[in-house]
Amino acid sequence: MSDSTGLRPDLVSRDDAAVCRPPAADRATIYERSRPGRGSWSLPELGVPEVPVAELIPESLRRTRPARLPEISEVDLLRHFTGLSALNYGVDSGSYPLGSCTMKYNPRVNEGAARLEGFAGLHPYQPESLVQGALELMHELERWLAEISGLHATTLQPAAGAHGELTGLLIIRAAHQAEGRAPKRIIIPDTAHGTNPASVVMGGFVPAPVRSDARGGVDLDHLREVVAGGDIAGLMLTNPNTLGLFDEHITEIARLVHEAGGLLYYDGANANAVLGISRPGDMGFDIVHFNTHKTFSTPHGGGGPGAGPIVVRDALVPFLPVPVLEQGEDGRFFFQYDRPHTIGKVRSFYGNFGVLVRAWTYIRSLGAEGLRQVSETAVLNANYVMEGVRDLLDLPYGDRRCMHEFVGSATPLKKDGIRALDVAKRLLDYGVHPPTTYFPLIVDEALMVEPTETESKDALDRLVDAFHRVAQEARDAPDLVRSAPVTLPVRRLDEARAARHPVLREQFPEDGEGGA
Repeated sequence: MSDSTGLRPDLVSRDDAAVCRPPAADRATIYERSRPGRGSWSLPELGVPEVPVAELIPESLRRTRPARLPEISEVDLLRHFTGLSALNYGVDSGSYPLGSCTMKYNPRVNEGAARLEGFAGLHPYQPESLVQGALELMHELERWLAEISGLHATTLQPAAGAHGELTGLLIIRAAHQAEGRAPKRIIIPDTAHGTNPASVVMGGFVPAPVRSDARGGVDLDHLREVVAGGDIAGLMLTNPNTLGLFDEHITEIARLVHEAGGLLYYDGANANAVLGISRPGDMGFDIVHFNTHKTFSTPHGGGGPGAGPIVVRDALVPFLPVPVLEQGEDGRFFFQYDRPHTIGKVRSFYGNFGVLVRAWTYIRSLGAEGLRQVSETAVLNANYVMEGVRDLLDLPYGDRRCMHEFVGSATPLKKDGIRALDVAKRLLDYGVHPPTTYFPLIVDEALMVEPTETESKDALDRLVDAFHRVAQEARDAPDLVRSAPVTLPVRRLDEARAARHPVLREQFPEDGEGGA
């Protein structure tokens, strides 16, 4: 008998990992499956004379022993890789409420568009005359992003959000230099994404932190103190912020920074909350980046590929990276390089084109009304889940309606010896990817939950139910929660050691600890 989670209660509740894991044979490495003499390939006769290895490869480069390749049958090979694919968790597998990451479902029509031969088969350096369709798509996407942001011109070059941050900061530096200025300080709220201060330093600036107020927005009194110190190049802010709250004083923040001589940079990681509802340009921002692999559904995770286009106000257009995509009077598209004030080239080729095709398809499919509905549903879903866990978690800003995500705290469970990490690990046993943990840093035992608009009410109810089950277990069986996950092939890892000392190849006993 299964419950609403799809898991047998006796397996979920027992502190016995052996009954919850797949059989050992299913988790064997390909080398453990290997048996001498087996094979999964068949090649035709060569048809040409064989050439001795000695004539092809110098002796110094030849192997001293045969390559240790696994010997495995075709069916075992198929089962091995199918099993590995089943171990991966993605938004196609189940709920993925990873706060700040907007892990929404990627419609398959996007994949179909990106795989069209005319797009997938292009070489990025083909002559412009042979890629007019691709250039038209890019030009349309640039115009759409400018309209969505409320600004004027777009570059599609940046390959990710953090890359967009750096590009925007380089434009801020170039704009100040064009006026004979060289301010060094970039204001960053304490709720900022971790990449913001890193990008600031890479851009040649110095971070100037500003506190949040009791309602989760920028503390205006502290901001006034910071700008009074002078030397302000700009401010980096996402709105709504990483607490999932829309800043109630955004126009006043923009006024203070502009009067101090700074420019406003909008981190678009949370743009999924405001599509078609409010525009960063109307709030006073001068530069915006979008994570197309978040907001516009293109695949997200695993290190890429991504795309982080930036959009700028008209006064900053001369500083955009080259090449800039233009349309001539004859209607044809071309790349322009002759731009004396440009910050230069920031990406090989012209951006991650396949990702941009998916974003174009997503926007084209939904249209203006559809994009607004995306954000309205994302906000509704986040508030629904927040209300569902209100009696379980501390909600430090729970007196406000959240936007697309909310931040709760697991501090009420601390009395049972349970921390946010334990909650996150135990949620895995209920078929739910855990939320972001311990971020933002200003919330103790933080759990940042973003269900996105693509989750149904049934899925949201299962998510809330999983939180309730874990909270009950924290009271009744805290040791079980602290040892979670118990139903997965891998238990709790030493994540620091895994990051610092990764094992990237098969470990053969005769080679010692170093591996093959």
